[in-house]
Amino acid sequence: MKINKGNILLTKRIIPCLDIDKGRVVKGTSFLSLKDAGDPRELSNFYNNQGADELVFLDITASSEDRDIILDVVKKVSSEVFIPLTVGGGIRNLDDIRKLLNSGADKVSINTSAIENPNIIRESSEEFGSQCIVVAIDAKRNNNSWGVFTHGGRISTGIDAIKWAEKVNLLGAGELLITSMDEDGQQKGYDIDLLKNIQKKVTIPIIASGGAGNLKHMLEALTIGKSDAVLAASIFHYGKYTIKEVKDYLNSHHVPIRLI
Repeated sequence: MKINKGNILLTKRIIPCLDIDKGRVVKGTSFLSLKDAGDPRELSNFYNNQGADELVFLDITASSEDRDIILDVVKKVSSEVFIPLTVGGGIRNLDDIRKLLNSGADKVSINTSAIENPNIIRESSEEFGSQCIVVAIDAKRNNNSWGVFTHGGRISTGIDAIKWAEKVNLLGAGELLITSMDEDGQQKGYDIDLLKNIQKKVTIPIIASGGAGNLKHMLEALTIGKSDAVLAASIFHYGKYTIKEVKDYLNSHHVPIRLI
């Protein structure tokens, strides 16, 4: 649940996202036009020292290119950073999850494999604990609804994102990573309607992703959108804001946050 017993608010989390393609961090717009953003090891250390609450690594072409998971990158990074690390991309089965956790990941993010075999959500939650299992939902607006996409946003599933989030919750996932494909990289704000609609249907934490352009956008996702964490890439990778600037701003607006 979002609130602890005793009415103590859980602290909100600030999470830089590192999209990995062929061993490099990249950033695009609406999942297209990828540009190099740096070395994953260097950026991970940078954000660890800045006071990020977690890191998310997503190998965005692993599923579409049918490649193995990035165990070598995970091992290097996890040996040097001391904040939770979530890794996704190319995960096909429980053995892949086990390998990632043994390589130093604290959580795994599954998307394509969960759509192709929803039972992997229940099985992995039972095997490793639900706190390790994050289900990523890449959603694209279609009038007044949102459809789910897989393979790094390349394939439309025809599945309704709100209903899928509800099912994922019931199957035992520990957390949801909700990315608006429409807003991704646009820096015009998160899809608040999408976040609100999903939040109404689930009892597990939500990470908002796609669209962060300024500090107010993050505040809106955490308050109006009722997310438990905000994920961002461009504004951090290219130096528009620091983690400290985000946290100071949120703290000034009475958002419970782990201060640096």
